Amino acid sequence: MSKWPLALLLALAAASAHAATSAATDWTTPAEAAHFRTTPSYADTLAYLRRLQQAAPGRIRLETFGTTPEGRPMTVVVASGDGTFTPAAARAAHKPVVLVQAGIHPGEIEGKDAGLMLLRDFAIAGRYPYLLDHAVLVYIPVFSVDGHEQSSPYNRINQNGPASMGFRGQSQYLNLNRDYVKADAPEMRAWLKLWQRWLPDFLVDVHTTDGADYQYDLTWYTEDPHKLDPAVAGWQKRLTDTVMPAFDRRGHLASIYLEFKDGTDPRKGIENFGSGPRFSTGYAALQNRPALLIETHMLKPYAVRVKAVYDLLELMLADIDRHPADLLAATAKADVDTIARARDPGARVPLTFKPDPASTPYTLKGYAFTQTHSDISDGTWIQYDPHTPRTYTIPNWNRLLPDLSVAPPAAYVVPAQWTTVIDRLDAHGIAYRRLDHAVTITAQGYQLDDPRWATQPFEGHLMLRGFRLGTVRRTVTLPPGSAVVPMDQRAANVAIELLEPQAPDSLLQWGDLDAIFEPKEYGEPRVLEKLARDMLAKDPALKAAFERKLHDDPAFAGSRRARLQFFFERSPWYAVQHVGAYPVLRLDAAELARLDAASH
Repeated sequence: MSKWPLALLLALAAASAHAATSAATDWTTPAEAAHFRTTPSYADTLAYLRRLQQAAPGRIRLETFGTTPEGRPMTVVVASGDGTFTPAAARAAHKPVVLVQAGIHPGEIEGKDAGLMLLRDFAIAGRYPYLLDHAVLVYIPVFSVDGHEQSSPYNRINQNGPASMGFRGQSQYLNLNRDYVKADAPEMRAWLKLWQRWLPDFLVDVHTTDGADYQYDLTWYTEDPHKLDPAVAGWQKRLTDTVMPAFDRRGHLASIYLEFKDGTDPRKGIENFGSGPRFSTGYAALQNRPALLIETHMLKPYAVRVKAVYDLLELMLADIDRHPADLLAATAKADVDTIARARDPGARVPLTFKPDPASTPYTLKGYAFTQTHSDISDGTWIQYDPHTPRTYTIPNWNRLLPDLSVAPPAAYVVPAQWTTVIDRLDAHGIAYRRLDHAVTITAQGYQLDDPRWATQPFEGHLMLRGFRLGTVRRTVTLPPGSAVVPMDQRAANVAIELLEPQAPDSLLQWGDLDAIFEPKEYGEPRVLEKLARDMLAKDPALKAAFERKLHDDPAFAGSRRARLQFFFERSPWYAVQHVGAYPVLRLDAAELARLDAASH
């Protein structure tokens, strides 16, 4: 008779059977099975992830967080060392949340295949069993699912494999990595809800380059420190200073993002590529979060690129898992600082940034190249020789400085009828309260004149390219349902980007408020002829201004319509239409207090 209790013997037998089954199961990923010549379909990707979940339910959980325009589920994987699978559980356990997303540009799909391998090695193979003991991974294997399924060998002319890859846009031909603030795409609306639910502490967005040839298998980008809270900027620098050398020690070669000033001559140096809130890393900066853009090099073999993403993700997650409190402290400090800024009357918030005029030297590990004149394009044709490595010392103009800035108000007020604006506040999870009855207020507003639009569409919009801005005091009766948006909230920077007219990704700049520039009534020429004479007779200064414009502006002088419009636009019949009156008002602390008193 065995000295072991029967229950224990049965448990050991079950465990042995499970181990034997796991060992016998082939956990080779689809890309590995194809020797990285191909990348799996979305269905095959989900099938592999479901197998992982079934085999390791305490470490892997799949969820659906949205539906694409073509009706496909948007899947996210939550991975944890101890079954911490909800935002509430992560917060209760003081675990930072790392959001890694792949396939926002589905032709650039290394992050998907690297993620499958890393999840397997964490949850099944036992290679990194303690990788997520003190952090939670939220992983999107394919962000732009419809684009991923529009696969073709011809989607990426600049890229070396896989044999077929996805399309850059989603099914409505929108580029999701230009959509973070305007949030037109259903996929982005779903992502924003996921973001607000989890409120990640760190974002990693995986891409593949276009552009030049060089020795590096991976380049990376983080937002300039001037765009970040100092605590976030400091944490971000410590991470890259630690992880990137370790990455190179694994046999890789990494560089900061390489945006060449002149694509035909790398020796002229690199500059900042101009990230803003429409991009993933720029949006994370608005949300007080560090973010890393990964760009594998398009010409390296696909297997090399996938391995580069795998190694970098593993090293970053391991570092965060060793120091979870550091990341949590940085993001918490940034949120507290943003909320406290609302009480600082001297605060300024940068809206735009300009290059630092001082460059620094950068060592570029590139290749020899030739430059020849092209009789096809009549330009310079650069051709690289990847068999001949060369090292160049080039100028680096990556650093940015704040340019245009504003003093944030205590609150914005959006009249109830401007539903497009309020809809975007909702999409971004920005807090506001609604007025339950009409209130008349006087506050600062903007008057916008001389608008100029782009001549070609961009991401489904004709962008507003310029206007003349003035500040005015405006008395407005706000209808019930108007939204009061206080700035003592952690998402204040997102509200500022949406609502300040001069912000590069404001709703105004994207053309969502174009109607304010459209007069709805006009004057018949026969009526304006008499109006002009009456106005000239009564106003010598107006007469002088008209004559100056006739002298200085030949196009104006030659246009009957423009000459009559000059008088109509200076008449009360035009003024009553409030053309160019920006509808969102800015309240200082005293005005907000008066509005609060009047609305209760």
